[in-house]
Amino acid sequence: MAEKKKTYIEDIERTLYDIKDVDRSVYKAHSGLTEEVVRDISVRKHEPQWMLDFRLHSLAVYNSLELPSWGPSLEELHMDDIVTYVQPDAKMTGSWDEVPEDIKDTFDRLGIPEAEKTSLGGVGAQYDSEVVYHSIQEDMVKQGVIYTDMETAVREHEDIVKEYFMTLVPPKDHKFAALHGSVWSGGSFVYVPAGVHVEMPLQSYFRLNAAGAGQFEHTLIIVEPGASLHFIEGCSAPKHNVTNLHAGCVELFVKDGARLRYSTIENWSRNMMNLNTKRALVEKDGIIEWVSGSFGSHISCLYPCSVLHGENARCEFTGVTFASKGQNLDTGASVIHAAPHTSANINTRTISKAGGMATYRSAVKVTKNAPHAKCSVNCESLMLDNLSRSDTLPVMDIEGDEADIGHEAKIGRISDEAIFYLTCRGIDEEEARAMIVRGFVEPIAKELPLEYALEMNNLVNIELEGTIG
Repeated sequence: MAEKKKTYIEDIERTLYDIKDVDRSVYKAHSGLTEEVVRDISVRKHEPQWMLDFRLHSLAVYNSLELPSWGPSLEELHMDDIVTYVQPDAKMTGSWDEVPEDIKDTFDRLGIPEAEKTSLGGVGAQYDSEVVYHSIQEDMVKQGVIYTDMETAVREHEDIVKEYFMTLVPPKDHKFAALHGSVWSGGSFVYVPAGVHVEMPLQSYFRLNAAGAGQFEHTLIIVEPGASLHFIEGCSAPKHNVTNLHAGCVELFVKDGARLRYSTIENWSRNMMNLNTKRALVEKDGIIEWVSGSFGSHISCLYPCSVLHGENARCEFTGVTFASKGQNLDTGASVIHAAPHTSANINTRTISKAGGMATYRSAVKVTKNAPHAKCSVNCESLMLDNLSRSDTLPVMDIEGDEADIGHEAKIGRISDEAIFYLTCRGIDEEEARAMIVRGFVEPIAKELPLEYALEMNNLVNIELEGTIG
């Protein structure tokens, strides 16, 4: 009897992302988190008093909260060793020609300028703690669309920022929300006026180059009634031998009848702790669409939350996670139904190999104010060896008796019956197994905006060698 062959699936190709630049930062804060560091960041950014007060309040909240008692262990994270602010040797500009050559070369390798020319309505590029490039097409500006970095927004659109900033994700939410509130830097601000449909996506890309540093960008998007937007976020970092930290925050406000698609591909290096917080507030007849790809980092805790606040508000969540050796990716989604006739669909795929750990964690809450709420959760996991692990941890909190809630989870491997079916139709056995793996992620992969963010091709196109046993 012939020996049964086993599958070998290549890890995500990271050569492109692991190229390190020489550290030419012009300033670094002292490592650790202190009041002196927080005040220093605020002074350097020339912030209004209310923002400094907010940072100091967040610091106090941070010091009062404990680490989460659930999820992956964070014992490798030592905040005393993390540099929370790194200022690159570059000033924010609207011209690629004015970006320093070494930084420009990094974004050129990632395909950002080329994507902007062909497929994007605007681009923001952040390097370490500061945005170094930002642009938006003139016709969007004429329609009243605002797309800029958060520091500029604080200065030029202070009333709007002050009204919304960290109201969806308050510092008291958890320890890393408070950390973010105290040392946030960079990020994107988007405002789409009522009735305006942004035809081409906007994209922000975040690159963390410095070793032992943290990145704490803040994204604030407001889509007014009847408007629509597709926003793409990309993240990467080269691999270092020390821990890096990412604790960004995303706040999305989707007003009556508005539609927002928020696509993220995170390809952090294997020394990164990714402790990101994302939340959307969706009003009457509004739609939030999440498309999420998690491929990098040593540890991830990421659970985008949708608060369906208005009648007929809707959420669609599509996610794919690939966990390999040395990775513990704890990802998922949460939905709060807080109004009548709200609906949500959550659809995820996870692949784990070489000892990687992939956990899907969901929370669905239906309040008493949400009769006739509907929510469907579907998560499927594929483990490619006996070293890996996959878990599904759903929570359903239903306060009313007029809800339609469903959860389905599948964890397994490729079946012999499926292979037999395909080989009987003339398909080579090796190709048959490869087809099944590609088919497993296809429902998710087809939602990824590959036509816009060119670097995503390297993340989703999983190479197959051999077969799956």
